[in-house]
Amino acid sequence: MIRERPARRFSVMMVLAISATLALGSFWVLEVMRRSSEDPTTQGTRSEPDYFVEKFNFVRMSKSGEAQYNISGDKLTHNPVDNTHAIDLPVVHSLSNTRPPMTTRAVRALADQNNGKLHMYENVQIDRPASARTESFQLKSEYLLILTEDDVMQTDKPVEITLGKSKLTGTGMVANNATRELRLSSNVHATYQPPAQPVSP
Repeated sequence: MIRERPARRFSVMMVLAISATLALGSFWVLEVMRRSSEDPTTQGTRSEPDYFVEKFNFVRMSKSGEAQYNISGDKLTHNPVDNTHAIDLPVVHSLSNTRPPMTTRAVRALADQNNGKLHMYENVQIDRPASARTESFQLKSEYLLILTEDDVMQTDKPVEITLGKSKLTGTGMVANNATRELRLSSNVHATYQPPAQPVSP
């Protein structure tokens, strides 16, 4: 009797160990089967965002290592399907040392880092305050595409541009900040007011 108890305990432990091993093995086999049965094409086309950041501030650097502009906003959401970032209430500040600073705002934006594009939607507004050498500048539109690599802005929507007291409106625009060129496509109307001359003391 005394010698049988350890043997029975040993046999019970062996049965439990084998059962546990079989259970874990079965779980592993089921998991492998589940993963192998999934369509690999659907795994790479998930539509849900994989991360988001609230109250962010992102600085864009040039190839020479200088800060070009910074983008801030209430929320940034990454879409893994096309590697784009949706931005709520974006604000873009230019950081050029050679040109007056400009601030661009919109209700929402979509940043495509693969192609260097920043799409800005709804109540888009660009402001540049007056300086000793330049008049105040303001641009309004419902859509604006910023080509970050080329320093170009364009839209196919109506635009309203105010420079000092002069106003220019039209539909469709291409503005090259590097060459200081501005083109409007159609329905162009302009009201020109010469800049105010400084008063001599």
